[in-house]
Formats: sequence, structure tokens, C-alpha cells
Amino acid sequence: MINKIAFVLPFLFLMACGDHDIKPNTQTNTTTPSNEPAALTFTITNQYPHDTSTYTEGLEFYNHTLYESGGQYGSSKLVAVDLNTGKDIKKIPLDKKYFGEGITILNNKIYQMTWKEKTCFVYDAKTFAKLKTFTYDGEGWGMTNNGKQIIMSDGSNNLTFRDPETFKVLSIVGVTDNNGPVANVNELEYINGYILANIWQSDVIIKIDPESGKVLGKADFSGTKEKYFPESLDKAEVLNGIAYDSTTKRLFITGKYWPKIFEVKGLTN
Repeated sequence: MINKIAFVLPFLFLMACGDHDIKPNTQTNTTTPSNEPAALTFTITNQYPHDTSTYTEGLEFYNHTLYESGGQYGSSKLVAVDLNTGKDIKKIPLDKKYFGEGITILNNKIYQMTWKEKTCFVYDAKTFAKLKTFTYDGEGWGMTNNGKQIIMSDGSNNLTFRDPETFKVLSIVGVTDNNGPVANVNELEYINGYILANIWQSDVIIKIDPESGKVLGKADFSGTKEKYFPESLDKAEVLNGIAYDSTTKRLFITGKYWPKIFEVKGLTN
């Protein structure tokens, strides 16, 4: 028995060594592809005056006219603005108990939300006559539309799609990037099947797929205030306000108490 074991063991050892030598290497050096949103490049091509008394919450272009919603209790308003002069063409002051927020225009109607008052006012876009009032749960921040539905933000990462006739919730989509949910989604603008959105307390505009909520790109506007109006840094606050003129294909941005509105190219592709 001892002799058999002595004979078999070297054989098994050689077999094991031989198997190890010919075994293919199945390990591969793989790198996980990054799902980080693309850095969006842009160019500021023009500047226009902006009313520095306006705490910009919503910005909208419609029928060659710029509309703006201003916030703050006691000074909230809805205005039609002359882009070239920055002067009000038409104005509705809100009652001091309301804090004006995002606006959008659909079917010749202006929708204007309020922050904590759970109220959305609907006006005739031409006359500014108030047509109706809706109520909703939660806060109101930004607003846009896709031609059929109202889309609103509430300070979370959610986009709420609503029926424009009843304001009933139709669906909710969460905005996410490679790090997870994106909080503080604010002013919204629906352009060519995508949504551009301000992120509150930042100089970033994100590009969102409205179907999935995925952030596809980010544009960093850091340094804009310092470059274009350094004399107003003590008053000018965060970047907020995105408007698209679909007729001329021009995109405009501004901020709270900013002295300028900027025309921007590169973010609507």
C-alpha cells in the first residue's frame, strides 16, 4: 500500500501542475463606464437690461414677448417685459400674502404658481385677466409645459406632470444623476423634448430627459456675475430664470436681482 501511494502521489501532482499550466486566464481588465452627465459648453452672445428689483422666479417667452414672475412677500408680481429696455409693458401685483413662483404659458393662458400658498393663478396671456385659480399640495417652485401637460417642481427632485384644465396630477418623475436624486430643482424650461432646469443655490443649469428624469448634461455658469456685473455682487443673488423664444430659437437666462439678461447659445441642441 505504501508503494502504491508513493507511485500515485507524484502522478497526481504532475496532473495538477499540468492542469494549472493550461488553464485559460478568464480575468479581464474591465473599466466601469462613467454615467456622469456631460459637461455642456455654451457661449453668451448678447446682453439685455434687467429690472434689479425683480426677485426672478419664472421666465417665459411667448408670442415675441418676455414674461416674468417675481417673488418675495409684498413685491410679488407678474409682468410682460420689453426685452430691449427691461421695462414693464404690463404688470399684475400679487396680494402681499402671496409669494410668486414659476410661470408657464399654454393655449394663451399664463399659469403662475405661489411658493407656500398652494395656489396657482391662471390669466389670459393677452389681457392679464384672471381666468381661474387652482390649488395643490406642497410647495410651488418652477413650471413649464410640454405642449399638453403642465410640469412643475417643488424643491425636491420630483417633476410633477399635471392636467392644464384641472391641475390634477398625471404622473411624477424623479430627477437623478450619477450620484442619485438631484434636490432643489427649480426654474424649468421645456425645449426640443428636453427640460433645462436651474438648481437652487447653485450656478448650474441641468438638462433633463423628461421621460426618465435622468440628467443628461450640466452647464456651469460660475463666474458670470463676477465677469459681467462685478459692481452688483452685493445685491445680485442666485442664477434663476430660463426662457426660450421658439420663433427665433434664442435662449435667455437671468438671476434674482440681476441687472442683466443673457442670450446663450449651445444648450438647446
